Amino acid sequence: MIHARNLAVSSEKKGTESGKARVIDEQGFRPNVGIVISNKEGRVLWGRRVKGRDSWQFPQGGIDADESAEEAMFRELREEVGLLPEHVTVLAQTKGWHKYRLPAKYVRKHESPMCIGQKQKWFLLRLEAGDDAVRLDLDDTPEFDHWRWVSYWHPVAAVVDFKRDVYRAALSELLAAEQPRRARRRGGRRRR
Repeated sequence: MIHARNLAVSSEKKGTESGKARVIDEQGFRPNVGIVISNKEGRVLWGRRVKGRDSWQFPQGGIDADESAEEAMFRELREEVGLLPEHVTVLAQTKGWHKYRLPAKYVRKHESPMCIGQKQKWFLLRLEAGDDAVRLDLDDTPEFDHWRWVSYWHPVAAVVDFKRDVYRAALSELLAAEQPRRARRRGGRRRR
């Protein structure tokens, strides 16, 4: 759970996805979740942002002051790609925060508290439902207008440059956390 004593809550509500105040930590980072959704073939869901110029990314979103990272992940999952908890299996989660700083041109210096970047907890999920369960039109302000399946490492090269190191680190950590699960599953099959 995120504790309010370590965070500043902005009274300025415009520009937030949920209409709630933005939460910023003492260093100026906004707590956030990143979501990697894989299919049974190991490919990952890659979304094109509505307001980006051919800008693609993983689903992600802010953690509200009253929710855990996992609660935020499930909320963002539904808001951004229309998936419910029963549509996915959580395979792995990063242990710590992965941070990136925003380029100066994206920092809103007039806002208080000022957000200089994001710190993210990442989740690796497997889609258990069919592709038709992915819905980009359920939220009043959709994040994505298109999605596709891509290879696991494709996003590292394709994401905007200031997120690249976080993507590489998060995908590496998630894959390492998932490897023991895969080995146990394979090991169990060999014994039959």
